[in-house]
Amino acid sequence: MSMTTLPSAAVVAPGKSTTALSMAAAGEADKGMAHRLKVGGLFGLWYALNIGYNIYNKKVLNTVASLTYIVGWLQLALGLLYVLPVWGLGIRKKPELTADEIKTLTPIAILHSLTHLGAIVSLGAGAVSFTHIVKAAEPAVSAGMSALFLKSFLPLPVYLTLLPVMGGVALASLSELSFTWLSFISAMVSNFASAGRGIVGKISMSKPLGKNMDAANLYAVMTVLSTILCLPVCFGLEGGNIAPVIAAVKAAGKYDKLVWEMFLSAVFYYSYNEVAFLALDNVAPVTHALGNTIKRVVIILTSVLVFGTKMTSRGALGSTIAIAGVLLYSLAKDYFK
Repeated sequence: MSMTTLPSAAVVAPGKSTTALSMAAAGEADKGMAHRLKVGGLFGLWYALNIGYNIYNKKVLNTVASLTYIVGWLQLALGLLYVLPVWGLGIRKKPELTADEIKTLTPIAILHSLTHLGAIVSLGAGAVSFTHIVKAAEPAVSAGMSALFLKSFLPLPVYLTLLPVMGGVALASLSELSFTWLSFISAMVSNFASAGRGIVGKISMSKPLGKNMDAANLYAVMTVLSTILCLPVCFGLEGGNIAPVIAAVKAAGKYDKLVWEMFLSAVFYYSYNEVAFLALDNVAPVTHALGNTIKRVVIILTSVLVFGTKMTSRGALGSTIAIAGVLLYSLAKDYFK
C-alpha cells in the first residue's frame, strides 16, 4: 500500500491534533520569549547598577580621598543591611555552614576582599575608565595562574587572543593622561586576587559546601566574611583619618551629600554583584563573558561622559584593542573547550 509523503510540518503524532501541536509550539515559543526577556532584563539591570556604582563610588572617593579603604569596607558592611533581614525574615533560606566549611571559605573570602579593595584603590587613584581598561587584562592573568597552579593549559589559539589584550592594555596605559602607578598596580592586584579566587575556589570547593548555598547566598556569605576580615585592616590603615576628614566635609557643607552618595554606592555595589550572579545562572558562561566585556565598554564610555575624562587617540585605540581581545578570548575559549 502506498503512502503519500506529507511535509514535515504537517506530520501529526498519533492521537494529537494539529491544533494541540500548534498550541504546544506556541507555548514553547512563549517560554523562549519569556526567557530572552528575563535575560535581557537581567543584563540591562546589571549594566545600570554597575554604572550607578562606578559613578557614585568615584564621587565619594573624590570627596574623601584619604578614606579609600574605609569606603571599601563600608560598601561591604552596608550590604549586610540587605542580607541579614532577608535571611532573618525568611524571604530567602539562610545558608547552613559548619565551622570547617567556613574555614574552607575563608581563603576565598580573603581573595574576594583583595579583589574589591584593589579595584576601589585603583578607582580612587585614577580615572574610572583607566581602571576598567587594566581590569580587562584579568583573563590573561587568570590563564597564566591556571597554567602555573592548576597545570591547566589552554589551546594555542586561545593564548594568542591574549596578545591583543595585553598589548592594548599596555598601549592604553602608556597613553593614559591620568595614569598613576598606584591605580595601575592596584587594578592588577585586583586582577590577580580575582583569578586566585577562582583557582582557590576550584581547589577547595570540589564538592558543595553547606546547605542553601546557591549563587546568591554564596555571594552573601562572601560579603559577611569579607566585612569581618577587612574591618581591622581598613580601620588600622585609615582609622586615624576619619575624624579630621569628616570635620572637613561638614565644614564644607557636604556631609549630607556624602552620606547619601556613600549609601547609594553600597546599594549599587551589592545589587550589581548579585544581579551578575543571577545573570550567570541564566546564560551560558561565554554569553556572560561577552556581556561582561560589553559592560566594560559601556562603563568606560559612561565615565568619560560623566566625569569628562580625556583620552588620547592612542589611549582610545589601546582600549579598543584590549576589549576586542577579551571578546576574542571568550569566543576562543568556548570554541576550544
